Amino acid sequence: MKIMIVDDSRTMRNVQKNVLKQLGHSDVVEACDGREALKVVKEADPELILLDWNMPNMNGLEFLHAFRETNKKTPIIMVTTEGEKARVIEAIKAGVNNYVMKPFTPAVLKQRIEETLAKIMQPS
Repeated sequence: MKIMIVDDSRTMRNVQKNVLKQLGHSDVVEACDGREALKVVKEADPELILLDWNMPNMNGLEFLHAFRETNKKTPIIMVTTEGEKARVIEAIKAGVNNYVMKPFTPAVLKQRIEETLAKIMQPS
């Protein structure tokens, strides 16, 4: 499964990449902000996106709105420090499939990925 990590922090992208590798996912593409992600996502066509909220140029929510205009299916997990209930609701309304608070453990990320993939695999 190809996974795209969108985060302005190289350290955070590396942490997520290492966790994904531990979980058996080595096909990973990266973007450092929403603007780059919109370019990368077209060519990479990931099956899952891990998306930070707070980034320069184009934040995660702006990316989410732009991406969901043309792609309603690809699951997106917001991985962020934004834990305020109103923000979580805003992200869900915008089309995010799940939410992970930073800092997180590998077990939490694994659980959110599994939950998200299980939800999209269910027949509607």
